[in-house]
Amino acid sequence: MLDGQPLAVFQPFIDTATGQIAGVEALARVRDAQGRLHSAGPLFANPKTPPAALRRLDRDVRGQALMRFHEAPAQWFLSLNISPRWISRLRPEQPLPSLKQLERSGIDPRRIVFEITELGGASQRLPGVVARYREAGARIAIDDFGAGYSQLDRVLALQPDILKLDMRLFQEAARGGPSGEVVKALAMMAEKTGCWIIAEGVETRAELDFALECGARYVQGYLFAQPEREFFHNDAFLKRFASLRDQYVQQKLAERARLMVLRKQLAELFAQLKTHLESATPTALAPPTAYPWLLRLYQCDRHGTQITPNLEWRDGIWQTDSRYLGHNWSWRPYFYQVLAEGWEERRLILSSTYRDATSNQYCLTAGQFIDNGARLLLVDIDARGL
Repeated sequence: MLDGQPLAVFQPFIDTATGQIAGVEALARVRDAQGRLHSAGPLFANPKTPPAALRRLDRDVRGQALMRFHEAPAQWFLSLNISPRWISRLRPEQPLPSLKQLERSGIDPRRIVFEITELGGASQRLPGVVARYREAGARIAIDDFGAGYSQLDRVLALQPDILKLDMRLFQEAARGGPSGEVVKALAMMAEKTGCWIIAEGVETRAELDFALECGARYVQGYLFAQPEREFFHNDAFLKRFASLRDQYVQQKLAERARLMVLRKQLAELFAQLKTHLESATPTALAPPTAYPWLLRLYQCDRHGTQITPNLEWRDGIWQTDSRYLGHNWSWRPYFYQVLAEGWEERRLILSSTYRDATSNQYCLTAGQFIDNGARLLLVDIDARGL
């Protein structure tokens, strides 16, 4: 038996396009004898908790949430957590308890999102159950997407409408580093498959900024609201979200301004290098004191094969690194971008940011054809300050 009264609480999803509440997630709490609310999460995680008691708690909370949802604005959706371990106990073709509850509630199924949890241990019956949810009119979300990096096959099989980024992975990624690139890649994959992204666990402005950078459609977390028994007003976070979004936009505009300054400096640098390299009697290269972001420069032929050593300014002198002579870089995105966009007009092309495998640094690469298109001059740039 469980010690306490099961209750449904609700945490809002903020629509990043409007700043309004788009819906709520129903979460389980247990009220003790002193009236205090406790998360039911530890009960579900404790192997000693009787499964039958957990199923009763789960369905009780879901039923409460559906009944309470009649009080919510008509445009909201309700997200209900569904564990595959309950599904595995169902008999084939047995009516789904969650759909029976939904039918009894009178709530339009199109306002319901069934959020599949614990995907790593999903039942083989899960695709069939998901199909029945969809037939009823509900949408499907996958929780903790990215946890363990092992769910892509499940995502492809279930074709969810919504993906919730794993909270721990998301929060780690928001602090920077390689996990940030992983989460951005997951978000890009979701976008390409037509899924909306929910970033949960948004507790700081930096995490909100990262969620917006990932293209999250909805954000959820303590930065706006904890789970509460009562519903918030639809516009409760409108002004706060608008202010935070404007700060994010101003930050991105400042980054863009720095990039424009970099492009101007690159044009100056390439003009100097082009004059030097195309001269019949080139003099010694000047120190790059005006370009502190310069990592290295080198040349390739028009087919992408490196024909000069890397030149790097270290310890007050230009130093050469011949290890990459003869290597062909035509397969790298920056090269074919330069080839596609810069060949005819000999324009200076700047790549997107990437992590250099050799130096483990975040870099950009700028390139421009010189010597009437016979050679490609390339400059690697330290992207940390950008």
